[in-house]
Amino acid sequence: MPRSPFNALTSAKSRFALWLLLLLAMLISGVWQWQQGARIQTDILAMLPHLQQDKLTETALDTVEQRLANQVYIAILADSDNQAVNAAQQLMTSLQSQPQQAFNAIRSGADNQLEELAKVYFEHRFSLLTHQQAHALATDNWHELLATAQNQLYSAFGFANSQLLASDPLLLFPANLLALSPNSKLRSQQGILLTDTDSGVAAIVMAKGRDSAFSPTAQQQQILALQSAFSQITQQYPQIRVLKAGALFHAIASTESAKQEISKIGLISLLGIVLLVWLAFRSVMPLVAATLTLSTGVVFAFVATLSLFGELHLLTLVFGTSLIGVAIDYSFHFYCEKQAHPNDTASDTIKRIFPALTLALATSASAFIAIGFTPFPGMQQVAVFCAAGLIGAYLTLLLVFPLLGNHSLKHTQGLGFAQAYLNGLKRVFTPTQPVQKASQKVMFMLLPVAVLAILFFGLSQLTSNDDIRQLQQSPESITTEENQLRQLLSGGTDNQFILVSSANEQDLLQTLEQLTPVLETAISNNEIAQAVSLSRFIPSMARQQYHYQLQQQLYQQHLAEIIEQMGLDDSIKASLIAEFNQANSAWLTPQTVLKHANDDLKALWLGDVASADNTTQFGAIVLLGGIDSLPSLTQRLTNQSWPLGQVRVIDKVGDISNIMGQYRQLTFQLLMWVFALASIVFSVKYGIKLALAIVAVPAFAVLLTLACLGLVGSSISLFHALAFILVLGIGIDYSLFFAEAKHTSHGVMMAIFMSACSTLLAFGLLALSQTHAIHFFGLTLLFGISFAFLLAPFISFFTRKSL
Repeated sequence: MPRSPFNALTSAKSRFALWLLLLLAMLISGVWQWQQGARIQTDILAMLPHLQQDKLTETALDTVEQRLANQVYIAILADSDNQAVNAAQQLMTSLQSQPQQAFNAIRSGADNQLEELAKVYFEHRFSLLTHQQAHALATDNWHELLATAQNQLYSAFGFANSQLLASDPLLLFPANLLALSPNSKLRSQQGILLTDTDSGVAAIVMAKGRDSAFSPTAQQQQILALQSAFSQITQQYPQIRVLKAGALFHAIASTESAKQEISKIGLISLLGIVLLVWLAFRSVMPLVAATLTLSTGVVFAFVATLSLFGELHLLTLVFGTSLIGVAIDYSFHFYCEKQAHPNDTASDTIKRIFPALTLALATSASAFIAIGFTPFPGMQQVAVFCAAGLIGAYLTLLLVFPLLGNHSLKHTQGLGFAQAYLNGLKRVFTPTQPVQKASQKVMFMLLPVAVLAILFFGLSQLTSNDDIRQLQQSPESITTEENQLRQLLSGGTDNQFILVSSANEQDLLQTLEQLTPVLETAISNNEIAQAVSLSRFIPSMARQQYHYQLQQQLYQQHLAEIIEQMGLDDSIKASLIAEFNQANSAWLTPQTVLKHANDDLKALWLGDVASADNTTQFGAIVLLGGIDSLPSLTQRLTNQSWPLGQVRVIDKVGDISNIMGQYRQLTFQLLMWVFALASIVFSVKYGIKLALAIVAVPAFAVLLTLACLGLVGSSISLFHALAFILVLGIGIDYSLFFAEAKHTSHGVMMAIFMSACSTLLAFGLLALSQTHAIHFFGLTLLFGISFAFLLAPFISFFTRKSL
């Protein structure tokens, strides 16, 4: 009998008092942290790993995420332009007048900034040409431009007026202004952005949430504001239809799904465990003790997580419901052992199970802590939450049960069923009669063949999938509505983008210009639907000089003819030449354009960013929309030569998915090392034969689970690998308790059965989750724990104590 660590304590009451002090301290700490700002985190992105990027890339990622964060897009589908414009204006007014001001930056189409920007461009019109205009002048086909200008002059829908003709006789500037908005599907009317649809017209309204869309309070405020605004416009225009998109609606769906899953999984687990305890012991006290164990474990888990992270992710609670199925194992082992030895006191029972219980805590906690070494903050929270919960349950058993566990237990059939099960295994696998040997010889030959066949076919079907989109699956209604809205916006913009960088400002602008025809080719090949680049808005100085020289040749050689052909007064020639000469060297700069640009355009210019080695790089973002083949686009950009800068596709989703794949491989390597290390450590205490048997239980459970996952077509991800760490920890727990059974193992068998049932009630139910990551986690544990339970009793064949 190992030496008990409780000899120094005077009584069970003093241990109970110590537990009360610990629990009270944890509760006070938890309340204090909550008052200091600790909160429940619902942002799914908070679970993702932090990428190690250079400063420019980090700045670009932050800029894009801030631009897209909390943004809500609304399309009002109506029969006519007037109806759509009026409904959009009423919607914007309603959102702006909401008392809680849930949204800011509520806007639609053109604004005053575009007018100011047009004035800036007009002042630099002599250095601005479209690609077609530049080509016509370079090839001396200026008559084409003259013919176009004449058509505009005599067209009822033309841009020509006397003031514009006096400053731009070939009407080159209007075409340059139109080139800034190449999306011909979108148009503006009374400041409202419109696009034609198959059944009418759609007005586009955009609003930015004042607070994070992943905050439950902000979600409530924003959705109520939208519902109120929608209700007002549908009352006045009942025939219109509204489409909406944005992170807000995905976040609300995720929050509701997680809440429902917490309630459903937690409730079913608790009810199942209550029924299990009642059937096993037919007494209220084990239920009270088990509830006390769980409650203390949850308090420890909450406080430890809030202490380390300052917040608790909602998905941590979903994963954390599995704590119910592990922490309660300690009380199961106590009461099963007490029922097997009814004459022992509670302290004697604790002394009996203390070595195996401590080893079990060490292995389970180590398994959870191993999960904490992953790059996912959310999974790190799961590790701390569950490990701390186990420690709280363990301390409750040691400090509370000596006082509360001395009551007598009713005799139930549980121990008898456990003994019958073990005796059955003995008869099946260690036959003594010749007839049995003959009939079972065939079974012993077929069983390994069947197991090997399952392993071969299952493992051969395994595939991997590390896409982080598995973290969240929104309802089809939300994604369908979002896709419809994206089509109206010609694809919108995606999280993936292109980062262009150079050593100085002008090299950056020239690299953006070199990128433009490459992107146009990608669009024509349907790799992307659109690209938004600053090259349309800010030409490089070299391009401006080239355009100025082309117009200089035109004005020097053909200005008189142009004035005559356009029917203009010859008196404008002198002032036009003076304006043209004055424009020489007055080039358009990024600072000039961005001073009058809107926030969307400003966000594309990163400017100069200092890196860690004190070098400076200039950067700009090119947004992509309607991405159909990102690998093809990436390959296209890689094959190009960029003499003045660098062009990179930034795909945070892909980068994180690659990291997940790397950690999945590292996790499986870790498992193999743990199996080897555990074999060495356990061989010191139990000998090589029994140590290998202890480790073989979770090892075979892992292999069989992998085979079953292959057979059911579940692609392996990091979340499967993390679940295998728990299969290892819990499987070793089961083996250790059988290895420590010195005289009888039917009490252990009953406890392991109840433990497996409770664990499957918690972990197995995670397989019902709508979130794929949680579903995979639960499915893996459903298989793994089942196999560990079936294999663990065979440890008794090595101990030979009671079978």
